[in-house]
Amino acid sequence: MSEPILSIRDLRVTFDTIDGPSEAVKGIALDVRPGETLAVVGESGSGKSQTMMAVMGLLAANGRASGTASYRGTNLIGLPKAQLNKVRGRKITMIFQEPMTSLDPLYPIGSQLIEPIMQHQGIGRAEAHARAVEMLGLVKVPEPERRMKAYPHELSGGQRQRVMIAMALANEPDILIADEPTTALDVTIQAEILELMAGLQKRLGMAMIFITHDLNVVRRIATRVAVMRHGEVVEEAPTAELFANPKAAYTRELIHAEPEGRKAPVAPSAPVVLSGQRIVVDFDLGGGFLGFGGRMFRAVDQVSVTLQQGQTIGIVGESGSGKSTLARALLRLLPSTGAIRLEGRDITGFDVAQMRPLRREVQIVMQDPFGSLSPRMNVGQIITEGLLVHEPSITSAERERRAAQAMVEVGLDPSLRNRYPHEFSGGQRQRIAIARAIILKPKVVVLDEPTSALDRQVQKQIVELLRDLQRTHGLSYLFISHDLAVVRAMADHILVMKDGKLVEEGSPDEVMDAPREAYTRRLMAAAFA
Repeated sequence: MSEPILSIRDLRVTFDTIDGPSEAVKGIALDVRPGETLAVVGESGSGKSQTMMAVMGLLAANGRASGTASYRGTNLIGLPKAQLNKVRGRKITMIFQEPMTSLDPLYPIGSQLIEPIMQHQGIGRAEAHARAVEMLGLVKVPEPERRMKAYPHELSGGQRQRVMIAMALANEPDILIADEPTTALDVTIQAEILELMAGLQKRLGMAMIFITHDLNVVRRIATRVAVMRHGEVVEEAPTAELFANPKAAYTRELIHAEPEGRKAPVAPSAPVVLSGQRIVVDFDLGGGFLGFGGRMFRAVDQVSVTLQQGQTIGIVGESGSGKSTLARALLRLLPSTGAIRLEGRDITGFDVAQMRPLRREVQIVMQDPFGSLSPRMNVGQIITEGLLVHEPSITSAERERRAAQAMVEVGLDPSLRNRYPHEFSGGQRQRIAIARAIILKPKVVVLDEPTSALDRQVQKQIVELLRDLQRTHGLSYLFISHDLAVVRAMADHILVMKDGKLVEEGSPDEVMDAPREAYTRRLMAAAFA
């Protein structure tokens, strides 16, 4: 057996919080060998990501690490920044869980790819540009040369994640740390990315540390698996052995966790709460003379949707298919053509001021919770922000009470409401975002990949929570996801989108078990392989 390229011993990570020190990682030991893939799995808050952030010297300002993380004989814990920068970004790179917070919104993605290539490889801008375009092509970003000029907000969530993968692999590192790298990707692109990463790993002899909650991905890509819980490694074994004979009770729970049950369809007589008829969304790509006659991109093309009270419509399709754009158009967050009605009222031409009093009726939970939560506000302030706008007359005590109630409903301890978003795991931040939406008791909630950052156990809890809230309050959901197992458990009607068009719709049984279209069959095959 080869010597470890990275050896972690007695690693501890502690955060100073308003409630006192909080130990996130409790003296763990891990080895990573050249050419292998170590999967680190566990529920949200188990310490997976913070372990690797400590190795990279990227802990938040209130965090501190002790112990050793030895890369080729050099301990990275406590290493001066100048020396650490010679390792990270070149020898060890990391793909982060939330790409929108890792990409600078002020610069085109091409610039953000080119600069680290030039710095670490010592090559000129033209050569670095060619390398960046090559990497975007490798990770299946469409029209890579044109996308070099795009800003992060102009890309879909899946495309932004692929940019991050390209950035991490461009310098051919010794170790790639991948923190939920396929979270934002649909199932067909996920399979392509995993195949791409495996191919690059084999060619480069690169080691990978794969942090994920998706055990299907672990089965396909990992050599060994380390299972973490409450900051400790509870089990470690070769992948086949761990799945065939898990020794820890917690590991067995993870393996068998899956959203269960099916949603009964709503009655045909249930009132319509939101509808869109022949919705079209076009984006101006620019390029015309004096701003006129530029290229137009049709993101949504003549799509109609009817959402009834108590209904959940699942919207599925590849990244960039128009799922999120359609939902934002229905909420009047994007300009569109076609007719939109909310509870019988025609809101097609409503401007920002006209929509403001209606916003409490239509809430949205974003795909990237960290990007939608203000880092300057504590959790209690974030959750009650909508109450200040829509119910300004209630007392601060009542706001506190309702914030505590919302946190309990989404499975968070109300005593944590004085903490800030960076002090929570990705899964916990998603629950905060859900609490912020449901505190206003809206009629419609758009859930844009609400479980993508969550491990299977927490996914199951969130699915049950959303069902309970729906039954209790008669909520209607537009549920956007690439996780078809979760969609099956949540939705009573499914829309399948491709290239902005609606290609198929029907009940979950119709769409998933007997799809009519070749594209839908391909999606299902990739999801349930």
